[in-house]
Amino acid sequence: MRPDIYVLYLLLRLVSLLPLRTVHAIGAWIGRRSLRSNSRSARYTAVNLRLTRPELGEAERADLLRRTMEEAGKSVAEVAAIWGGGAEKSLGLVREVVGGELFADALASGKGVIVAAPHLGCWELLNYWLCSKTPMAILYRPPRIQAIEALLRKVRGKLAPEQVRAEGAGVRTLFKRLGAGGTVGILPDQKPREGEGEFAPFFGVEALTMVLLPRLAARTGAIVLFSFAERLPDGEGFRIHVLPAPEGIDSTDLKVACTALNRGVEQCVERAFPQYQWHYKRYTAHDRPDPYKVTANATGG
Repeated sequence: MRPDIYVLYLLLRLVSLLPLRTVHAIGAWIGRRSLRSNSRSARYTAVNLRLTRPELGEAERADLLRRTMEEAGKSVAEVAAIWGGGAEKSLGLVREVVGGELFADALASGKGVIVAAPHLGCWELLNYWLCSKTPMAILYRPPRIQAIEALLRKVRGKLAPEQVRAEGAGVRTLFKRLGAGGTVGILPDQKPREGEGEFAPFFGVEALTMVLLPRLAARTGAIVLFSFAERLPDGEGFRIHVLPAPEGIDSTDLKVACTALNRGVEQCVERAFPQYQWHYKRYTAHDRPDPYKVTANATGG
């Protein structure tokens, strides 16, 4: 591990010594500051909320924007604490598991399991929880700073998933693992590259959607489940959710399958709406108008 990355690791260890309530309070402050400064994340979030919650009045949407930015700040701060504290300490923050029997039954079936984990809540804690139940591989894109990979291996320890790169050889690895009855994790709302996705409604707005997960499900017969770690109020900990996939997610008709995929993400998000990472430019495509090219400030003024 590079010296500068090791210093970062020590800083994470220090953050992990703070109570979770304090970590979340710091994160909420970061989120409010980002909103006040009209940051790019705040502007993109405001656009997404206007698109997905058109029925809200300005005051209601402004309140939702504030809460969403606070949760975004909490997600940043808590990752530092989760990484710094290590897997075993972090798993002690899980207060409840809803739908855990679905995951246990899927593992016992021997058919292979695809866990669709949206950008919602505390994804790193969810990784620990899943890996504490079974070995698994996750599809990922390498970090821009290669040295960060060494940090991730250090903090995840024995509960680190197998990291499979989002490229041809990596996809073949996923097929092979599922064919052997194994478990893989995929971010179902990861925006695909142009030409590699299918448009399907996401909260009523057409969005370019990945086709890899439906194809994996259709070709392997694996069971698809959705899961996320909900952040509880007042630093109380986290609640793990496991939900069944909507019907049609394994359809060979990609429009049907991607619509089901997005519906599964929506069902998760509706359980903890402000905790979704709404700062992504989810609704862009090279051949469509860019809704994020706006001049208004984050609060819509």
